[in-house]
Amino acid sequence: MATRILYLATADARGHLMRAQLLAHALTAAGARVRVITTSDEGRRFLAGFGIDAPVLSRHYAVQFDAVQNMLRRETDQNVARYVFFPHRMPRDIKHLHGLMRDADVVVNDSFHPALLTMGMLPGWRHKIVHVYGASLRAALEGNFQGRVTGWMATLFSRIIAWQIACARARIEHDFAYPAIETPSRETYRLPTPVAVANPVRTGCASDLVGVGVGVGVGVGVGVDVGGGARATRSTTRDHAPRAAVYLNPHFRDPALAAALQAGLAAADATAHCVGEGYEGRPGWTGRDEHWVDHAARSDVIISAPGMAALSIALVYGKPIILVLTDQPEQAANAARATALGLCHRVVVWRDGDPASFSDQVARSLRSLLDAKQDGSTVDAGSALAKGRLDAWVNVLLSVAEPVETSGTS
Repeated sequence: MATRILYLATADARGHLMRAQLLAHALTAAGARVRVITTSDEGRRFLAGFGIDAPVLSRHYAVQFDAVQNMLRRETDQNVARYVFFPHRMPRDIKHLHGLMRDADVVVNDSFHPALLTMGMLPGWRHKIVHVYGASLRAALEGNFQGRVTGWMATLFSRIIAWQIACARARIEHDFAYPAIETPSRETYRLPTPVAVANPVRTGCASDLVGVGVGVGVGVGVGVDVGGGARATRSTTRDHAPRAAVYLNPHFRDPALAAALQAGLAAADATAHCVGEGYEGRPGWTGRDEHWVDHAARSDVIISAPGMAALSIALVYGKPIILVLTDQPEQAANAARATALGLCHRVVVWRDGDPASFSDQVARSLRSLLDAKQDGSTVDAGSALAKGRLDAWVNVLLSVAEPVETSGTS
């Protein structure tokens, strides 16, 4: 009988949804039956672009951000409190999930949806729930109230979250730079963040880029350690205008930031393929592109916020990356880790009222990365590494989905 997996992917970040569709397709190819659900209509449309029909559990729970992806902590706290304590919100979702779980061998909670965090600590459901999360997301969640409330209250909250996570059937923690499968404790796995496999031949990538410019450069072949002893070899020449692959998640909606970013690219004589749902309809941008990884794998530089997915693509495909850093705790931790690991990157920061500074940061960062002769790995080498990551996830998820003895009800 095929393994049955229910996968709840929160729609707060597109990385969660991208991971869900990657794993759903890979698990289906391995013989499993996967049902994906999500938490917003926009998330459902995003997944539909990848051939995934994902019903919306409910629309009440969401992390709140402003138009340049600064996290709104008070508004988020209020949203979560209303979701948890209003009787027709989380209790309703738990009842719905209970019905869905009857037809599942395992339930994946991708990125700490509160309903499955709660169900994961209760005897009737905990034996089916697997929490999937980024290492930096867990640290940010557990430290959510540090420095904001009395110390003992912040510590109590952190311990309750850790206890909820620990009670579930299993945990899969990922990070863009984890080298291979690790099991630091029973039923806890550490895996490198899964990455989309770039197509070996992607026609139209160069022609899809917008902008004009001239870029020349001759680099030396160097190796980039991507974990597990694997190294992606960088290409040695560039005889084209610098190409940037830009992705900004839908929390980025401020047109001034987009204009300043484009001005910085133009100042560096770079072409760019810019994707962002928040900028759909803006000249030079497309709202969605299910093949964005193909552009990234063939670019000279990636520009994105420091999410796990973007950093993983940069590492696997051997690309330098410009990180658009905002007040988002999880991503700030990712950027710091990139620095500690020596990942080839630069950080740019948007400050309201100073678009010229942002444009200058982008242009200088781009020139600096190109001058460092970091020209990108071969697509085939990166794709092989990406496939290896996906295979590892499939193996672990199928393993944790194997039947276990339980004494509770389903």
